[in-house]
Parts: sequence; structure tokens; C-alpha cells
Amino acid sequence: MSTVAQRFKKLLSNIQLTENQLNDAIIKHNGVRKILHEAYYTSAYQPTVTRKAIEAYKSTLIKNYSESEVQLDEDYVYRSSLLVGSYGKNTAIAPPSDIDILFQLPANQFARYNNYVGNGQSSLLQNVKSILKKTYSSTDIRADGQVISVPFTSYNVEVLPAFKLDTGQYYFPDTNNGGSWKITDPKAEKKNISDSNKRSKGNTVRLIKMIKAWKYHCNVPIKSLVIELRVVNFLNSWSHYDKGYTYYDWMIRDFFSELLEHVNSTCTIPGIEEKIHYDNSWESKAKSALSRSQKACDYETN
Repeated sequence: MSTVAQRFKKLLSNIQLTENQLNDAIIKHNGVRKILHEAYYTSAYQPTVTRKAIEAYKSTLIKNYSESEVQLDEDYVYRSSLLVGSYGKNTAIAPPSDIDILFQLPANQFARYNNYVGNGQSSLLQNVKSILKKTYSSTDIRADGQVISVPFTSYNVEVLPAFKLDTGQYYFPDTNNGGSWKITDPKAEKKNISDSNKRSKGNTVRLIKMIKAWKYHCNVPIKSLVIELRVVNFLNSWSHYDKGYTYYDWMIRDFFSELLEHVNSTCTIPGIEEKIHYDNSWESKAKSALSRSQKACDYETN
């Protein structure tokens, strides 16, 4: 009969992206990042970086993923863009999902779109789309809302064009309601997870992945960002935050118990003052998950 630790290790193995899937993701987002860099920047695309160095970086990404560590992307060879979202935070699971990148536009172009007569944010997205369309001419690239979506067979690459602020945050365009600028701080979001993950000895990333698997498998209407924020907050106060796999049945049970204390609540997004609202659409499925995990813990004890 298998142990609790063995069963949770098997679960995490089952939801991990394979090395081939990770390599495919790297190829896809690297291609998009390179095209945009060369279109907007006159400097060469880091010609001093050798193929060997890029391969070493890919190996580091794959190693960090398998070991549930968060790559902060500070040494990446393409300095004009950041890998964000689940792939940037190392919380992606199988089956493969969208790859999100933030592309930093040259600062001198901000005035052009900010002073645009009409929806300058929409014009910005369309310009980025047209650049990508030159290379991916047969791909149904779409620019809508805040991102440009490049759908490949295996992955969608979603590009968020943005302007870096002196604070380290970014302005990004929102084309809705006539157009406006919004603020994001992806490095602060990533650091929030990274700091928690180091403190918890990898439990933060692993718990996020398991709760995401619940979200997808049970079709739970809860945002991935909410899961990430609640996992970090939960492990900040959970007494067994740095314990090994043997404690994972309690960790799952206690996480759902704590999550249900925040129905119709809010949490502050790291790096900005904006709060994300939880609503209650996921409450019944979280109650079901808590009940099942409580029973599982009782059966294990007995």
C-alpha cells in the first residue's frame, strides 16, 4: 500500500509538463520575443549570447520547473521582454496552457499612442499585431482588449505590450471603453511567489499546481491569480508550511478550509494598490473539495 507522500508525488508527476512540452513552449515564446525585439530596437539581438548559453538557460528553466523553483528571469538573454503568467511563475501544469509574455516597448513611443486622436491603445495593439503577422502570415493572430494572441497548434502565445515606469511597474494598454492605461507589476507578483516558495521549501509552487489541477478538472470559476495569492497567504500562517509530502493531505484540507473564509472577499495584487475580488461562484465546489479532503484525511488516520 502506498503512503501519503508517494501518492502526492505521483499526483504532482501526473500534472507536470513534460520536458518536450517545456521545450516546445520555450521555442514558441522565444520566437515571438525575438521578432518583436528586432522590430522595435536598433540594438542587435544580444549577438554576444551564444547558442550554448541559450541552451544552458533552457536547461535551467526545465530544472527549475521540475524542482518547483521560481526563475526570476533576471538573466534572460532577451532584455526587452519578460515571461509572465504561469510559465513565468513556474506554476504551469499539463495540459499546456497559454504562454504570457510582457514586451517592453521603447519609452519614446509612449507619447505617440497616449496623444492619439481616438483609441491609441487599440492602434498600439494593431501595430504589434501587424509586425507579428509578417512572420506568422498564416496564423489567425488577434488583438483584442489588452493582448495580442498568437495561436500555435500546441500553445497560444499572448503578448502584453507595455511601457516600463521608473517605479519598475509597467503601463499597459486597455482598448475597452475608448482606451486607457492600466498598471501591472509582474516582477512583484513573481517575487511574492518566489519568497514564499523559498520559505516553504517548494510547497508554494506545488500547492498552486495542485489547486490549479482542481480548478481545471472540476471547472471551478476561480482565477489563477486568486489561487496564487490565497496559497501564499495560507502558507504564511499555516503551522506546517515547510513540512514534506507526508503533510500534504492536511495541507490540501486546511487550504480549502481557509479559502472558504474568503468568499466574497478581496486581496491586494502585489506591487500595485489594485484589489482582486473573489465573488462566491466557486464556493459550492470548494465546499465539496473540503468535504472530500476531510474524509480522505479521516480514512488515512483510520
